[in-house]
Amino acid sequence: MTRVRAAAAYKRIDLESAVASADKHELITLLFKALIGALAGVEVHHHHGNKDQVREYLTKACRILAGLQGSLDYERGGEIAINLGELYGYSIRKLFAANVNIDVAPDNVAEVKSLLEPISEAWQNMDLSKPRQLMAV
Repeated sequence: MTRVRAAAAYKRIDLESAVASADKHELITLLFKALIGALAGVEVHHHHGNKDQVREYLTKACRILAGLQGSLDYERGGEIAINLGELYGYSIRKLFAANVNIDVAPDNVAEVKSLLEPISEAWQNMDLSKPRQLMAV
C-alpha cells in the first residue's frame, strides 16, 4: 500500500469514527466542513482544467446540501428552517447549473460559498450551553 492510499484509508477511518460518535450538532458541523471542502475542490480543479473532478465535487456538494436540507425540522425550526431549506435549494440549483455549464462554476461556487460560509461558521461557534431552541434547524 502506498503512503497516499494509507493516508486516505486512515482519513476515511478517522471520519467514520467521528461520524459514529457524533451528536446531531457535530454531524451538521461535519457536513458543513465537507461542503466547504467540496466547494474548494471545485475551485482547485476548475483552475487546473480537471472537468471530471469539478463535476465530481459539484455532485458531492449537492448531495451534502440535500443532506442538510433533509435534516431540517420544519415543525420545530419554523421560519428559520424554512429559510434554510430555501437557501439550500437555491444553492443546489446554482451548483447544478455549474455542473451543466462548467464555465459558470467559479462564479456559482463563489456565490454559494458566500451564502453558506457564514452559516457554517455560526453553526460551529454556536454556544451549546444556551437552550437548544435552534437545534431544530
